[in-house]
Amino acid sequence: MVTGYGAVTPVGHSVDETWAAMLAGRSGIDTVDTIDVTDLGVRIGGQVRGFTPGRYMPPKVSRRADPYAQYAIAAALEACEQAGLVVDERLAPRVAVIIGSGYGPVGSIYRAANILRDKGPRAISPFTQVTTAMDSAAGEISMRLGTQGPSRAQSTACASGADAIGAGMRMISHGEADVVLVGGADACVTTVDLAGSGNARALSRRNDDPTAACRPFDVHRDGFVMSEGAAVVVLESAEVAERRGATPLAELIGYGASSDAHHWTAPHPEGRGARLAVEAALRDAGASGSDVDYVNAHGTGTQLNDATEAAVLRTVLGDRVDRIPVSSTKSMTGHMIGAAGAVELVASIQVLRTGDVPPTINCDEPIDPDINFVPHQAQHHAGIRTALSNSFGFGGHNAALVVRAV
Repeated sequence: MVTGYGAVTPVGHSVDETWAAMLAGRSGIDTVDTIDVTDLGVRIGGQVRGFTPGRYMPPKVSRRADPYAQYAIAAALEACEQAGLVVDERLAPRVAVIIGSGYGPVGSIYRAANILRDKGPRAISPFTQVTTAMDSAAGEISMRLGTQGPSRAQSTACASGADAIGAGMRMISHGEADVVLVGGADACVTTVDLAGSGNARALSRRNDDPTAACRPFDVHRDGFVMSEGAAVVVLESAEVAERRGATPLAELIGYGASSDAHHWTAPHPEGRGARLAVEAALRDAGASGSDVDYVNAHGTGTQLNDATEAAVLRTVLGDRVDRIPVSSTKSMTGHMIGAAGAVELVASIQVLRTGDVPPTINCDEPIDPDINFVPHQAQHHAGIRTALSNSFGFGGHNAALVVRAV
């Protein structure tokens, strides 16, 4: 069961703020202003603006923690508050933490390298080896909340958040934990990452029109938009949730993962890996394509991904894909990399709870006119019971989650 969730995104510092922005079709993409982008070919991104670490952690933590870990801490605290989860001495050994991230604390890594170059080794903080590690977000959350179950990082590029949630689901089903705080986080709107992904021609170059840059499933799409953020959900068994008196928000019923074994940045041309992940998730859920009522698509806005994903959905869901809403919230948030799958699961749960479906903004000319990509404006659909959320990443990593209304 999902009993709580939290989010920090380019469109809001909480689930409520993020959800309201999504339904309004409000973009969080703009010209990047925290780094010098003058010489970059890509100068736009989805930044978390106005975030105040002091609301969520003491100064000694915010000084050492990379922004990706700060966002994860904030999301975890919101999730726990909603779930009414207090990690006491009795529960602590049965509470786990898993945070997925594609890039990890890259800002801290780059800063440490610059300090070493400019000031020498004596200027390097003794916390550097800890705060520049991929598991730093999970470690900070565990220490902040006092959890004593397993804590770890998960890294599978853009599928990291979804894979982490799948791993948390398995941990509960195998009896390794009663409660898992799980999600994804990334803060990779950096000079190096914008330059590298830009040189790979993966990013949109609509520098003069940032809010129109991310165009999932649109004929005129030209790449994804690098963004940052985090989301964490509280997963627990139905028995533990009932014993705690927690209110379930949704039931996570299926998870599937696969690898393309094809190319570092391009999806398999026939969508082989993506199809395997979606089919595995549906099989795990005891469901079929005809049971899916909504799809939160990976929908990055790249030429290859969107065409491949649309074809996979048509193959797996059959005619059902023409009768249900399929939207990409990345059109508003940009691509939060390791956080994307977790944020999009939260959005999928909100769809189940409200019947409101967030739009795919900028989808002016759909690549498949028979699919309802929910262009421009949110739609209300009654009777949405089962949602599919897709996450496909560089390196051929694929993950899919199936969630059901309660």
